[in-house]
Amino acid sequence: MSDVPDGEGAQARPGPAAADTATRLTTGALARRLGVSPTTLRSWDRRYGIGPAVRTDGRHRRWTPQDVAVLESMCRLTSTGVPPAEAARAAKESAATEPGGAPAAPRAPEPASRARSRAAGALPLGDVRQECRGLARAAVRLDAPAVEEQLAAAVETHGLAVAWQEVMVPTLHAVGRKWASSGDRYIEVEHLLSWHMSTALRRCASPPARQGDALGAGPVLLACVPGEQHTLALEALNAGLGELRLPTRMFGAAVPVEALTAAVDRLGPAAVVLWAQSRSTASLPLARHIAGAQWGVKGARRRPVVMLGGSGWIGRSGQGMLRPTSFQDALDTLAGLYAAGAPTAPS
Repeated sequence: MSDVPDGEGAQARPGPAAADTATRLTTGALARRLGVSPTTLRSWDRRYGIGPAVRTDGRHRRWTPQDVAVLESMCRLTSTGVPPAEAARAAKESAATEPGGAPAAPRAPEPASRARSRAAGALPLGDVRQECRGLARAAVRLDAPAVEEQLAAAVETHGLAVAWQEVMVPTLHAVGRKWASSGDRYIEVEHLLSWHMSTALRRCASPPARQGDALGAGPVLLACVPGEQHTLALEALNAGLGELRLPTRMFGAAVPVEALTAAVDRLGPAAVVLWAQSRSTASLPLARHIAGAQWGVKGARRRPVVMLGGSGWIGRSGQGMLRPTSFQDALDTLAGLYAAGAPTAPS
């Protein structure tokens, strides 16, 4: 989109100053790009002089590409554990130039220990959305306000399904890979990121629909199998179903067999989603037991549709049970059960 009003392109073209202004970022846009909070940027400016070279009207910050380069260096250093004051000095020194705009004299090679430390702070994200990189940087710095802002912006911009599949999941997987390859380091990063993802997903979730509201069918019951503590994927599915106004009942982590069976008997769910992230927790006998549960009067007894979710079920024969291939597939499949008017499987 051009900054020149329609019909004026032939009479006026932006000069160098206007073009330079157009390339400058606002503080909010830069914060999203870097994965920090606007408050953090203002704090760095105030404390360490890491601020924009130019301010419009003397107050509003506008960040040039040169300013951005300094901040990117600052973020890389702080993510490896360098104290902010030291990182600020190093970032400003690395951006210094000789008179006339020539690059500064080459620096001595970086010590191998510092290079390893710098590499350790980077998460193996691969080819992902830009938001993943900002979110990962914020998480590695344990910058909770920035993590929360990044997650809220992703949901608002892309919607829940895309934010979960293309922003949250890749970032969480990258943190998990880093933790697995770093000798138990970065566990705190994974915990902080998981907590704020859970918070963001719960904020997205609509209030649970009553069974009599609109559809009049039993709810979707979501539960982790016994021994399974990972709930984020179920929380995302619960939020997605809530957006579709489908009734759900979320039971969370490591639901005991007796409690799960009692919940099925009491609720008469249209479907039961059993989540198992680990093969050690995925129990086909349990899944078959739930699939065989029945309720209702004689001659019109019903049983639930069972959906198996999570990598723990891979390679397991869940004949007669639903096996979604993705988050969106799970949403579409469960929504289809209600749309078809047959939300439970007949006995």
